[in-house]
Amino acid sequence: QAQLVESGGGSVQAGGSLRLSCLASGYTYRPNCMGWFRQAPGKEREGVAAVYGSAGSTYYADSVKGRFTISRDNAKNTLDLQMNNLKPEDTAMYYCAAAAWGRYCFTPENRYEYTYWGQGTQVTVSS
Repeated sequence: QAQLVESGGGSVQAGGSLRLSCLASGYTYRPNCMGWFRQAPGKEREGVAAVYGSAGSTYYADSVKGRFTISRDNAKNTLDLQMNNLKPEDTAMYYCAAAAWGRYCFTPENRYEYTYWGQGTQVTVSS
């Protein structure tokens, strides 16, 4: 059974860094797109970053460009998110997501492109 497990969340002060990691297991295929989403209390789940397509194209939300870096290691079945210069507005539950077999994500920032989700890891940034 396909499963995504996130790790690496925690509490940091503004300006600090965290690295999130997502381990994918039970997959019989390599998802065409995988991404990180976040959801703060009372807000919609939003796409933060994604890797998609055979060439490994990347997507970043404007709010994280220049601060976050997404990377995928196909040999280890992991998807990482390096987060630098964190801000209080980055505080949220962060989720790893993967698309279903054969699906190409035309809009990788859209949650509806993804079928599989992890349980989430909390990131809290204090000012």
